[in-house]
Amino acid sequence: MSAVGIVAAAGSGSRLGADRPKALVELAGRPLVAWAVDTLLAGGVGEVVVVVPAAERETVAAVLPGSVRLVDGGATRTASVRAGLAAAGAAADAVLVHDAARPLTPPDVVARVLDALAAGALAVVPVLPVVDTTVAVDAAGTVATALDRAALRRVQTPQGFSRRVLDAAYDDLPVGEELTDDAAVVRALGIPVTTVAGDERAAKVTVPHDLHLAELQVRR
Repeated sequence: MSAVGIVAAAGSGSRLGADRPKALVELAGRPLVAWAVDTLLAGGVGEVVVVVPAAERETVAAVLPGSVRLVDGGATRTASVRAGLAAAGAAADAVLVHDAARPLTPPDVVARVLDALAAGALAVVPVLPVVDTTVAVDAAGTVATALDRAALRRVQTPQGFSRRVLDAAYDDLPVGEELTDDAAVVRALGIPVTTVAGDERAAKVTVPHDLHLAELQVRR
């Protein structure tokens, strides 16, 4: 099975408080996007497309392998993934969509997603159990009910899909409609989504504290 990886790297990173797009913020001297690309390649993905801010194309190209294809991102994550799909080679059987903001995702997670797709799954996401007590609140912020965390999972990336299924799901999604992730786009088409084990190291870098924790992991 051949797979193409799409790295969503067009975000501004405003919550990180950086003076550059999040994908170019450095972790241990390397941009986050470089870590994410390495993860996909090490995990078994044969082709990688990185969706970047148009103004940063040359800067991103300078820190990535020459084999990586770059494409300008859109105003939203959904628009950026659409652009990445359009640029991806048509020969791939599977597509993995990964966040540049998850730099320390182990290649083993990528391999688990690919193995599930090779076994026949049409859509796959890595997940972790919810360990904290989780509640629903009303409009006033008052606890309404406690949720059964045994059935809850935290979803990570890369999320993997049959190329045919992901293309069809995005074709069916009205332009301008935004869903939380690519698995939600596929679920809107009625496709079941399989889960595999994620990894705590695949935590998302969103705020400065997250970057600090990632730096500590790298130094171990």
